[in-house]
Amino acid sequence: MASGLLALLIGAGFAVLLWAISDANSSISARRASRSALVEAGTMEKLLIDMETGQRGYIITKREEFLAPWHTAREALPEEAQQFTGMTTSRDQRRAAERIAQGVESFLYDYSVPLVDMARRDDPAALDLKHAAEGKERMDALRLQFDHYVADERTQLGKREDVARANSHQAVVAAALGLAASIGLIAIFTVLQHRAVVRPVRGAAAAAEKLADGDLTARVPPSRVKEIGTLGTSFNNMAASLQGSRRRIMESTAAVHRRTARDLHDGAQQRLVSLMIGLRLAQEMLPGTEKAVSDLLDESIENAQTAVNELRELATGIYPLVLTVKGLVAAVNDLARRCPVPTIVESTDERRISPTIESNAYFVVAEAVTNAVKHSQASRIDVHVEFSDMLRIRVADDGIGGVDKATAGSGMTGLADRVASFDGELGIVSPPGGGTVIRIQIPIGD
Repeated sequence: MASGLLALLIGAGFAVLLWAISDANSSISARRASRSALVEAGTMEKLLIDMETGQRGYIITKREEFLAPWHTAREALPEEAQQFTGMTTSRDQRRAAERIAQGVESFLYDYSVPLVDMARRDDPAALDLKHAAEGKERMDALRLQFDHYVADERTQLGKREDVARANSHQAVVAAALGLAASIGLIAIFTVLQHRAVVRPVRGAAAAAEKLADGDLTARVPPSRVKEIGTLGTSFNNMAASLQGSRRRIMESTAAVHRRTARDLHDGAQQRLVSLMIGLRLAQEMLPGTEKAVSDLLDESIENAQTAVNELRELATGIYPLVLTVKGLVAAVNDLARRCPVPTIVESTDERRISPTIESNAYFVVAEAVTNAVKHSQASRIDVHVEFSDMLRIRVADDGIGGVDKATAGSGMTGLADRVASFDGELGIVSPPGGGTVIRIQIPIGD
């Protein structure tokens, strides 16, 4: 009777647990779809910006190389528009995506292509302000539509995340109730049953505690008991899903940082540079007797240059352009040149890898170097980057040491989270008075 009751309780508990996990997996799938839709929206908007930037650069300079991104965006537009509208998550979003796609195609074929053809014919009307005003009006309207689309999708994503959290909570509650009831009945069983059931359950509870503390690499070992094996598999799948979700969030964040830094570089910074050029031309056209006006123009040019420098520093802090163009080692070398503590960078078998891994590895190094500058009182920092089957990074300083994971602050915690989200490993060796060595290993993949 006790065995039958135990089987009944376990069966009911796991049925509820599997139902909750199935619900959670459905919510996770919906969240993935929303994130994919946001990524496609960002790609579509980038094509629009590439078209507008290339067209504008060609009309101003008459240099064909400025049309390279324009041609690339034009060729990619049909396929990207199809993917953009096909990745929508609701009927309203699909209608909005179709309107956006039609607007981008209209911008290209009704405005941009004719304007480029006029410029190729050296038609002075191509530089007419009314065309520039029309282009700005079209771009502003499309950007507004993109903003509404992204805002609506983020709202839906937030709702789905709330559902996912609720379902995860249901799964944990179901697991806890099932385990509690099972353990109560198992207490009357023999030592053999104790070894066969209780110990595996304790292992699952330990893994759940690690998972609750933020260790998404925690896994439940396999068990010969069918029910506990099912629980372990479900738990491991849930932990793997959470780990993948955190990785995707970091990838999405990195993409947003790249886009923001690019927009700063291609937008406000370029406009300021154009303003400086205009001011210098105006200064050259002034008679020599207009010293007061010339001095005022000098001051304005200096202020514009200061603004350009500040924007460049801001864009570098968000996402360094050199990381996108030249890769991880070049970006770390640039970081070392700007570091107030002498920093030596070495690399082995340098090559380009996944942009997401490159960006996260760069910010791991940046965080480690920042911690050394702030807290270690070091006079030298050494950074070694090795590309092999794994990306291995070593950041060492000659400071006061005495750092470990337990006593580290939020900066070290964030560093550990970045590494863990890519199945990496973080090691710290920091004896008091002996400096600090941080070792990071991140799988590179294919």
